[in-house]
Amino acid sequence: MRPLSDQSPETLRASLAVLQERYAVLKGRGLKLDMTRGKPAPEQLDLSEGLLALPGNRDHFTEAGEDARNYGGIQGLAEVRRLFSGVLGAPPEQIAVGNNSSLALMHDCLVYALLKGVPGGAGPWSREGEIRFLCPVPGYDRHFALCETYGIIMERVPMTPDGPDMGAVEDRVRDPRVKGMWCVPQYSNPGGETYADDTVERLAGMRTGAPDFRLFWDNAYALHHLTEHRPVLRNVLEAAAAAGQPERPFVFASTSKVTLAGAGLAFFAASPANLRWYLANVGKRSIGPDKLNQLRHARFLAQEGALDRLMESHRRLLAPKFKAVTDTLERHLAGTGAARWTIPQGGYFILLEVPEGCASRVVELAAGCGLAMTPAGATHPYGRDPQDRTLRLAPSYPSLAEVEAAAEVIALCTLLAATEARIRQAR
Repeated sequence: MRPLSDQSPETLRASLAVLQERYAVLKGRGLKLDMTRGKPAPEQLDLSEGLLALPGNRDHFTEAGEDARNYGGIQGLAEVRRLFSGVLGAPPEQIAVGNNSSLALMHDCLVYALLKGVPGGAGPWSREGEIRFLCPVPGYDRHFALCETYGIIMERVPMTPDGPDMGAVEDRVRDPRVKGMWCVPQYSNPGGETYADDTVERLAGMRTGAPDFRLFWDNAYALHHLTEHRPVLRNVLEAAAAAGQPERPFVFASTSKVTLAGAGLAFFAASPANLRWYLANVGKRSIGPDKLNQLRHARFLAQEGALDRLMESHRRLLAPKFKAVTDTLERHLAGTGAARWTIPQGGYFILLEVPEGCASRVVELAAGCGLAMTPAGATHPYGRDPQDRTLRLAPSYPSLAEVEAAAEVIALCTLLAATEARIRQAR
């Protein structure tokens, strides 16, 4: 198909009429599809059904002989910390295990920093006046929501194929009001980028105006590959220590998309000083995490290679859904200039970029066909994409047949919105 920009107004209007007819047919199908969030599908949850029978009757003692039914153990079970040490890139003694949500750990660390300060700082961030965070865009809406909730001003920095634009980052962090930065370093949400070694090293060692600056390192997709390729992410804790900034990274991960999303484990890894700070604060909040759930995970994943086999099973379920979306976009949109999209190697999302001013219209048109999409703007701070062009597609939860139907809707609505926009420009 010829690019829309090369077509005459008459040709565009004729194409629009055809697209509107196709849209009316799709609308008449009465679809009810949801691609709003990157949740595991029921079939993925079934992969960990065996957890529900564990640890089993009378099997409630840890390897240290502690009764997992009782209070205590604020840092989490040693066997679980050891099991996920490689994923987090930290020795077991520098890891804490929480309950199912790593977002909750990020929230707590942010609030502790605001109320109590962090190691190496002068005191509570909240007493220092205006606080700012750097936010790579497009990025994760829940990170942005945490900042907005607590009045932290968000500064956008653009993403590149190697991670955040380090020239922009290094320029902004000179400001002592900039206290932190959100990072999804492997298979970034939603663009799928994995940070290059040089990017990690510059983030770990850059000079900052705030001596207590923190990287909130949300390595949510460390295990979530969609191909045979396995990127090796530079260890940020090691890079920061080598650069003389051992306290800079707060590393987070979870099993939310590994085992059971509603009953997984969350992890915090950091320097010894940061870990002591975290445990001292969380110890006021709780007498201990759900150690029975930690014990069942230890039992479920104890066999050598069990974690890798589980994630390969996830990949076999997810990869066809992602391919269905990208193949459909290629079939309908290639050569039109109406969109560009990522072909992710891992993670949970596809990034779709449409012509400026068209993202909200695509979401509106899709809703008219019965497809709920992530709102336009969700990939930017305050829910505002200044160019209104970025959309996050989440193929994981619907069935493959539903994903195929949704992809047809997205492709048609994208082409329809882009054609409408081109006609307006041609007037």
